[in-house]
Amino acid sequence: MVSHARVVVIGGGVVGVSVLYHLTRAGWRDVLLIERGELTCGSTWHAAGGMHTVNGDPNVARLQQYTINLYRELEAATGQSCGMHLTGGVMLAGTRERMDWLKMTQARGRYLGMELELLSVDEAQRLFPLMNREHFVGGLYDPIEGHVDPYGVTQAYAKAAQQGGAQIVRHNRVLDLKARADGGWDVVTEQGTVHAEHVVNAGGLWAREVGRMAGLELPILAMEHQYLITEDLPQLKGQKEQLHCIDFEGEIYTRQERGGMLLGTYERAGVPWSPQSTPWDFAQSLLPNDLERIAPSLTVGFEHFPALGEVGIRKVVNGPFTFAPDGNPLVGPVRGLKNFWVACGVMAGFSQGGGVGLTLAQWMVDGDPGADVWAMDVARYGAWATVAYTNCKVRENYSRRFRIRFPNEDLPAARPLRTTPIYERLAARHAVFGEYCTLEHPLWFAPSAAEAREDITFHRSNAHEHVAAECRTVSSAAGLLEISNYGKFEITGAGAEAWLSSIMANRIPAVGRIVLSPMLNERGKLIGDFTLCRLEAQRIFLICTYAAESYYLRWFERHPPPAGVQVRPCAVEYVGLSVAGPRSREILQALTRTDLSGTAFPFLSFRRVDIGMIPALLGRISFTGELGYEIWVTADYQRALYDLLHEAGAAHGMRDFGGRALNCMRIEKSFGTWAREYRPIYGPQEAGLARFVDVSRGAFVGREAALAERASGGARRLATFAVDARDADAAGDEPIWHAGKVVGWVTSGAWGHRVGRSLALGYVPAGLATAREGFEIEILGERRAALLQAAPPFDSPGARMRA
Repeated sequence: MVSHARVVVIGGGVVGVSVLYHLTRAGWRDVLLIERGELTCGSTWHAAGGMHTVNGDPNVARLQQYTINLYRELEAATGQSCGMHLTGGVMLAGTRERMDWLKMTQARGRYLGMELELLSVDEAQRLFPLMNREHFVGGLYDPIEGHVDPYGVTQAYAKAAQQGGAQIVRHNRVLDLKARADGGWDVVTEQGTVHAEHVVNAGGLWAREVGRMAGLELPILAMEHQYLITEDLPQLKGQKEQLHCIDFEGEIYTRQERGGMLLGTYERAGVPWSPQSTPWDFAQSLLPNDLERIAPSLTVGFEHFPALGEVGIRKVVNGPFTFAPDGNPLVGPVRGLKNFWVACGVMAGFSQGGGVGLTLAQWMVDGDPGADVWAMDVARYGAWATVAYTNCKVRENYSRRFRIRFPNEDLPAARPLRTTPIYERLAARHAVFGEYCTLEHPLWFAPSAAEAREDITFHRSNAHEHVAAECRTVSSAAGLLEISNYGKFEITGAGAEAWLSSIMANRIPAVGRIVLSPMLNERGKLIGDFTLCRLEAQRIFLICTYAAESYYLRWFERHPPPAGVQVRPCAVEYVGLSVAGPRSREILQALTRTDLSGTAFPFLSFRRVDIGMIPALLGRISFTGELGYEIWVTADYQRALYDLLHEAGAAHGMRDFGGRALNCMRIEKSFGTWAREYRPIYGPQEAGLARFVDVSRGAFVGREAALAERASGGARRLATFAVDARDADAAGDEPIWHAGKVVGWVTSGAWGHRVGRSLALGYVPAGLATAREGFEIEILGERRAALLQAAPPFDSPGARMRA
């Protein structure tokens, strides 16, 4: 074994060998993979090998397409068969709601180039004759679906990597990882120590243990997963190989395995395996069969596919797979650990393994993943993702693998975990809560405790009229919104302004002022959307997206501040309330000696004020598009502030409002938000943020790319549409049609209660951004006429928020 390598990949499952192969393909040849046993040990060897392109996140779906298309290339390059069976697949719906979901899936596939076909129940049965049509209403056909041989795929990746110069060492367990002063790692193994510039944790079942060697606790958990293989079915003899099939109502999947059928389930009573640590002596091993646990699923399966119940069971496989809390992989560099990378929690390895390898290799070699991979980024989890939280959410996710997640649905597991001081007060006012990074926040308010629940649906829910009332109150009087779920950073020190100037695209505000600024990567793409509030010359308060806190901290490590500048995340230290509406100034003015007149405290002002007896940071800004203020206080003052504001606001008709109303109002103003309209695949010109990019002030990250985009105009434009919708509004990822062709996609949608129209934000080609007519947005399988808006539908001059 060599004593030095540019990269050491730990783990020889399908993900580890994919990373190794893609690194060599990107030009890094001094790479070494260390495997404790044989390749495929752990989860890879016993996987069912299914592959599919459909995923709830379009960016992950693209990577799954890449993975499946890669197999033929690997076979041609290595001569190693991947055992690829591209049978096509059918997803079966047993309810109207599931059929709506399939319509949405087909629609989202349109701008990904996926040739998905909706099926009647008769058409589905012709394609998959083993089904009992009585239990289904229709289906969706995907020609790019099937299964592969796990061993063959792993060996093909390994052989291709070795052809590219990589080395693979088997039967050599990694014992420890030691960070070096030069930024590299000493990888201590049973066969000696390797000095690596980079380490990749692709440990699979042992990813937690490898992470712990570096002082990291990864949010992953292994679950027992069972499938069975039947005896030969007479119906299959002499027939073409059966399609891969997913039965959502039965929560099972099935495909042909030689003369029989393979049937697997994600049962609701899922069982974690070895929840604290993975035994090192667990290799190519299986777990004891537990058919009793999956008996309810098998009963349904035999009812839905009767032929499977007419033959015996040839084999039962019960093996562990690892999952992250949301079911997506954990990929990328780890904050606080230089040159330490992860590629784990990839439960769908034969659908996603190639894309994960490509993403990580590009990230390591080029400094950028090359795509929007937020759904897989390890930085999407913060310190709140503890071992117990992970256990709870993984079990929930596993049990819901084939269940619908409605756009207005917040899942119940691990809740409530974190609450703000006014949680009980909001609950007493009949708040319906959502969860964001484990923090509870109000979505809307019901008139009574009995009505404080929301019907989950793809259509407008029972919350619709209550949200409308909240919007009307904000527009005519005043509303009070908790905003504690925003991310916050405090930047202090003599070089704070200069450092922020080097990473933010806009200028840094003067003392007492607010500036909105994108943050760009080197390619000039949007990686952040910040509100910069300058309290003092050497103290600047940043407000941003809380879910991206670790993501931002990792970026700040990559562009570190100079000595003397402190970057302090303070999201949970400062909690907030926003008062918005035409009477908000009167309400606040009665509580403070600070002059809040438009002259003394104009739009985008920020300063420390006393509200009653409460010291607060006050900014004149609101995401509603109305006159409004954001108030930040330490947590010990929030209850007193909330009570004081309600006491003062009662005479003015003020009432609480929630995140649903805020979302409606920000869309009426054409305001984008991070992870929806602002993502690393868009530039500021495309996103309508060019006015917040100040290229006149000198160098900053992404400046040259931003200048190039400004000169070219960019490829896309963010646009606002008024949609002729029925009883369902766009939610995100719906295709945008023009002149009979799919030309773009929706990023957000809602009913605009102040303007009385269904609205959507989305991206279209720059050349169509000046067109107004001829657009359609596909909602639940129907193409609805859409009119591109030349200006924000509500108060386009912005007079109300500047009043």
